[in-house]
Amino acid sequence: MVKTVEKAKIQRRYSPEVRRSMILDAAAGMVEREGISQVSMERVAKSADISKSLIYKYFDNTTEILRELLDRELLTLRRAQFSAAEDARTFEDMVRGVTKVYLRYIEKRGLLIERLQSDPAISDLTDPATFDREVAVEYFAKIVHNNFDLPLETARAVTDISFGVPVSAGSYLLRHKVDMEELEDITVSMIIGTINGVRDNYMVRKRALKR
Repeated sequence: MVKTVEKAKIQRRYSPEVRRSMILDAAAGMVEREGISQVSMERVAKSADISKSLIYKYFDNTTEILRELLDRELLTLRRAQFSAAEDARTFEDMVRGVTKVYLRYIEKRGLLIERLQSDPAISDLTDPATFDREVAVEYFAKIVHNNFDLPLETARAVTDISFGVPVSAGSYLLRHKVDMEELEDITVSMIIGTINGVRDNYMVRKRALKR
């Protein structure tokens, strides 16, 4: 009787949300360790400790799994950035907070995101900053407009372009051994410097000539 109990598998009951998350976590680990090509429904099911038949109740194929995984990662990152922005008391605090969140996330999950975004069947996004970009640009552009007295359309352009700075910093981070605080300082300086440059240089040069 004891042996029978020992051999019996205890099937734990999880909510559909938790089970779905477990599947995504299993796929994430596999992509990070071995790459996208090694992901299969059978292997993900085994890693998530569920049956092969059960995984098909949640996803039809691995592409669906990986697409949802990427969306989850990018949404988590974007929410964390908005939270950092909301907590800021100064403009520099905001830029630094958003940058810190981005670089720390890329340090931990950047390889996963990069591999997922490299497959056109999974994503048509070229980098993490393109996720929900219009909403993010509009949010930050209004702040730039209010704090630097730039026309809103100019603030939108500056904000959109400046999104590329943290992305480049994140890419550099994945490929080089670098001091995180120094990289953060450089990134923040480049973003704020760009905005100041537009306000103090570009806008002055575009003013009507006074005679």
